[in-house]
Order: sequence, then structure tokens, then C-alpha cells
Amino acid sequence: MIICHCMSITDADIRAAVDWMRASDPETLITPGKVYRALGKKADCGGCLPLFMETMSKSDGFGVPVHLRNLRAADKERKTHEGRSEGHRIPKQGTEE
Repeated sequence: MIICHCMSITDADIRAAVDWMRASDPETLITPGKVYRALGKKADCGGCLPLFMETMSKSDGFGVPVHLRNLRAADKERKTHEGRSEGHRIPKQGTEE
């Protein structure tokens, strides 16, 4: 089935690109831009992106590698403020009314 009429991309093309990227680098994060580049094309009007994303997500090799999941949640637990103490912000300056 044709997913992108502008660039003539089919669902088989998308699945093949996702599988190829996963086989070449098992730790890669697969994005629509990377799929377009793997196919040697680029997005034109963007009308196909919802269907493009749905097709990508249904591909067998699309999932995020296990060790890269929940990184944001782990970062929130640390709450290190980039190694600075809590009082690292500059106090508000100015006059109070």
C-alpha cells in the first residue's frame, strides 16, 4: 500500500528500512527522518506522517532498546540540578512594592 504519494513510499519500503536500521545498529532510535534518509527521500507535504508513523510503529524492529527505556524517569529521580546545590539560582533582584 502506498503511504506517501509525494515520494512514492510504500508500507513495505518503511518496514524494510526499519528492519535494515535495526539490523545495522540494534541500539539506534528510529525516527521518521531516519527512515526517509534511509530511503533516500525527504518529507514533502507532511500529510502522510500519521500513517507513516503508524506503519513504523507496527514494524517488528521498531521498539526502543530495553536499556534505553525509562531514561527520563531515571533522570527525574536523581534531581541533581546538574551537580549544583539547591541554592544555585540567582536571587530575584529589584525593588519590592
